[in-house]
Amino acid sequence: MSLSIGKKVSIFVIGLLIIDQISKIWIKTNMTIGESIPVFGSWFQIYFIENNGMAFGMQFGGVWGKILLTAFRIVLIGFIIGYIRSLISKKAPVAVVFGVSLILIGAMGNVIDSLFYGLLFGESTFTQIASFLPEGGGYAPFMQGKVVDMLYFPLIDTTLPEWIPFWGGEDFIFFRPIFNIADSCITIGVAYLLLFQRKFFSHN
Repeated sequence: MSLSIGKKVSIFVIGLLIIDQISKIWIKTNMTIGESIPVFGSWFQIYFIENNGMAFGMQFGGVWGKILLTAFRIVLIGFIIGYIRSLISKKAPVAVVFGVSLILIGAMGNVIDSLFYGLLFGESTFTQIASFLPEGGGYAPFMQGKVVDMLYFPLIDTTLPEWIPFWGGEDFIFFRPIFNIADSCITIGVAYLLLFQRKFFSHN
């Protein structure tokens, strides 16, 4: 018996969320902040950092900013789930449903970090690997956990020529942001929908 589209989407979302969380937990409990592991030469590294805010290491407004950001993400998750259910009920193209599901995975993956990592893990530092369920509690209260990032692609790492105005002689790295699987899901989902499914949204 073939699975319904709803069950396929559920398996897809849960599967990628598990992969996202396993990667983050492994990094958190095996590496120190700033530690890197080369994967393909120097242009792809596992590089452990944490951030308090948005995707790709961007920040947002301290403690209350983080609470507002997390609350907004929770509301957004509820909206996306409702939208996916609506797409399924209207028999929208499967590709559209899975594209939106990627955005859902990204939002949920980073919300889990923000909600629970501060309670579950000890502090990660440049010299200390975090422990799971440490004595005395975690490093931060509920909704104040940091997001774990680890995917780093410094495809170009060079010094700009002196003749370039303003930036000549400075170090230049592309691509500088460090991100995680959840961030990747959001980026891929949005790009896919914009590039390949615009016709669907322009008629709905």
